[in-house]
Amino acid sequence: MATPSGARGTARPATTSPQPATGKAPLVLSGATVVLPTGTVKDGRVIIEGTRITGSAPENAQVKDVSGYTLVPGFVDIHNHGGGGASFTSGTADDVVRGIHTHRLHGTTTLVASTVTGDMDFLAQRAGLLSELAEQGDIAGIHFEGPFISPCRKGAHSEELLRDPDPAEVRKLIDAARGKARMVTLATELPGGIDSVRLLAEHGVIAAIGHTDATYEQTVEAIDAGATVATHLFNAMPALGHRTPGPIAALLEDERITVELINDGTHLHPAALQLAFHHAGADRVAFITDAMDAAGFGDGRYMLGPLEVEVSEGVARLVEGGSIAGSTLTQDRAFQRAVTVDRLSVEDTVAALSANPARLLGMYDTIGSLEPGKYADLVLLDHQFALKGVMRRGEWVVDPQLG
Repeated sequence: MATPSGARGTARPATTSPQPATGKAPLVLSGATVVLPTGTVKDGRVIIEGTRITGSAPENAQVKDVSGYTLVPGFVDIHNHGGGGASFTSGTADDVVRGIHTHRLHGTTTLVASTVTGDMDFLAQRAGLLSELAEQGDIAGIHFEGPFISPCRKGAHSEELLRDPDPAEVRKLIDAARGKARMVTLATELPGGIDSVRLLAEHGVIAAIGHTDATYEQTVEAIDAGATVATHLFNAMPALGHRTPGPIAALLEDERITVELINDGTHLHPAALQLAFHHAGADRVAFITDAMDAAGFGDGRYMLGPLEVEVSEGVARLVEGGSIAGSTLTQDRAFQRAVTVDRLSVEDTVAALSANPARLLGMYDTIGSLEPGKYADLVLLDHQFALKGVMRRGEWVVDPQLG
């Protein structure tokens, strides 16, 4: 990777995982607007004991006044390639840790690390490295975006490394991930696509339809075979047509599909975002970053897999061809934009950033909402919905310095 000018170095942060919250007094965050699954509570409170949210405050609890702020669950990002100048696709373990930490500083307390198209042996090696971090709890799993995608809709993927989704090769990646594969994006219309969807479903791995040139009918077939996610809806797929509706109509209309949206103001027109929310409903949208190395870092030249990327004014494009190459988005910016620009309700935005992706990952019993028994993963926002504090597992990642 070519490091941007003004780079801040490559030192690994001391840790990305909070230290065990043992020996600390329980904490009561009191007076905030608290967004709960049942609705928004004014002058509410969240009680943290150890790593968890609890339902009652012990006598020795420390009370912090957070009046005037909003408390929401920590963000869950199911599609993320890197950040902080570090790549999940090609970086060392220390690089990956730095990228994870960068996104935690922006409120993402649970993250799935995404790869890009590469040689099968290399992807298997990456899966081994990333699975170790998943076993340590640093990431929630691995998302393979490519190489089983359409050359017609390749986006920022190397065409010469693309291949049809042979179930045997899909299985090779699943096995290399040692039980930590969460999602595979496929162009399901390609030879082997439907069989690969069935294979993924049988192994409890999400089959995501994306980077596809499928027809409406082919997309319906893939959904019936077990696909459950639309990879960054609208992007890298045929446009919605009145005679050839293509994959977008099929993905929006089917209640079994969760649609990913990149809400950075570049990937989607606001009207497209509103269209998705209107037709899919707030319970079927997952905001993602699709972030690459430059997220939380800065403009400059980077590598995305084998392809060179130029980031200018926060927009990442391939040097050759100019295709959009991921984003520099962080989830706190996605939240603020959704509420202040797109005029979505805070409750719907929380669903898209926390609850829905947590359910999709099968982790809603421990994350995704501010309920007793769940991990104390939360984000504190000011009156303009800018990030003020981040807590993960009961420890401040970004300390709001409340006094």
